[in-house]
Amino acid sequence: MTQLSSQPVSPLFVGIDVAKDKLDLARSDSGELLTVSNDDHGIRQIVELLRTAAPRCIVVESTGGLERALLEALLDAGLPVALVHPGRVRYFAIGCGILAKTDPIDASVLMKFAQLAEPRLAQKRSANQSELDALITCRRQLCATRAQQTNCKLSTRSKSAIKSIDAILAALDKQIDQLDKKIRQLIDSDDDFKQLDRQLRSVPGVGPVLSSTLIAELSELGDIDRRKIGSLVGVAPFNHDSGAHKGKRCIRGGRVQVRCVLYMATLAAMRFNPVLRRFAERLTKTGKTWKVTVVACMRKLLTLLNAMVRDNLLWSELTVAKNP
Repeated sequence: MTQLSSQPVSPLFVGIDVAKDKLDLARSDSGELLTVSNDDHGIRQIVELLRTAAPRCIVVESTGGLERALLEALLDAGLPVALVHPGRVRYFAIGCGILAKTDPIDASVLMKFAQLAEPRLAQKRSANQSELDALITCRRQLCATRAQQTNCKLSTRSKSAIKSIDAILAALDKQIDQLDKKIRQLIDSDDDFKQLDRQLRSVPGVGPVLSSTLIAELSELGDIDRRKIGSLVGVAPFNHDSGAHKGKRCIRGGRVQVRCVLYMATLAAMRFNPVLRRFAERLTKTGKTWKVTVVACMRKLLTLLNAMVRDNLLWSELTVAKNP
């Protein structure tokens, strides 16, 4: 009696395009597109469907926060989901020869991206980490508005306009101060956050803003190696060579918000941190430009922080700090 050989089942990959009012879902095992509303009911439909289908990977594009409810629902259901930057997906589409852009096309591109790019899966965050991330984001936006209004004040001579701007700046300063207190209270109320904050702030040059930003937006700190953490933040140099041509290395990509805060902290660390100060002086003596020196110091500071968190050490316990 002849036995029938069973055909291996292809893994399922899913792409979900997120819009304000709807969600478009594309599957690798079907050419059909599922469209549901971007609300609690539609998200429940998608979760129930995918929980039964058991996909290998689901890709959702970062869409300014509109994707957050869907992402958290998928993570709560234990489904493998990756949150990807829209720039990566757009370059991928162009590389595949897909130039048109509509919601159904975007969903199909995300599905292909899940198949071929092997994106890093997102991890479920605690309620405290989600809250801290929201507070940090709000503070960053208010600081950007304050800088904008300060520049407007410098460019006007109208007394009425200046008076209005001063009122806005006072309100912004008050709200930023309140956010700083809430961020501090949240960190102090969580044992894990408090311990991590203590480690990070033991480093000369690392203040409360960088510490809280790393806790909220760089949860991978201490869990991956120095090359990956540098690339994740966007301070790792990439080659630009072709044949005999050796181009300049430059940084690109990564988490811009973290990199901006790290930049300001590094400027302080280059003055007050003996390890970073000597490192910067050594690079300057070898003829490195100011920008190259600063980026190298950013990468070194991030590497030291990564090692401290990985080994659960304070700055005073780090070998490079003991024997600079």
